[in-house]
Amino acid sequence: MRTVDFSNLYRSTVGFDRLAGMLNTMAQLDGSSPAYPPYNIEHLAENQYRVTMAVAGFADSELSVEVKEGVLTISGRKAEAERQANYLHQGIAARSFERRFQLADHMEIHGARLENGLLHVDIQRVIPEEKKARRIAIDVGSAPSQKPIDATPLRVA
Repeated sequence: MRTVDFSNLYRSTVGFDRLAGMLNTMAQLDGSSPAYPPYNIEHLAENQYRVTMAVAGFADSELSVEVKEGVLTISGRKAEAERQANYLHQGIAARSFERRFQLADHMEIHGARLENGLLHVDIQRVIPEEKKARRIAIDVGSAPSQKPIDATPLRVA
């Protein structure tokens, strides 16, 4: 397993502790994270994304999509079958799952829909007006009145 030391990041930044913690968490993943259920993350437009997850066999009542503190959590809880089937081969997984996605700042969930065994979660970056780039007009008229600069030399004692 690889280890990454983020102590230099902590020493030279202020207010980025959440980012450093997220990087630390991601660095600890060693590939042993579960592969079930499979999913895609699509970049649809400049500020639009979609997470698509293969949830064949799950009803909409067995799925949950939640957002809390910048983390999107998609979970499926399969109800216990009333009778156990006698499978010769069981290739369709029907186990419960929970998958988490860390969202960037200003990301909002704009809907989720279940279609043909795929759960689509639409995400959009909504940047507040005060954070958007804005153009500042340049005044070309006369300069505003300014106090004259005191040109008295400083005395060194």
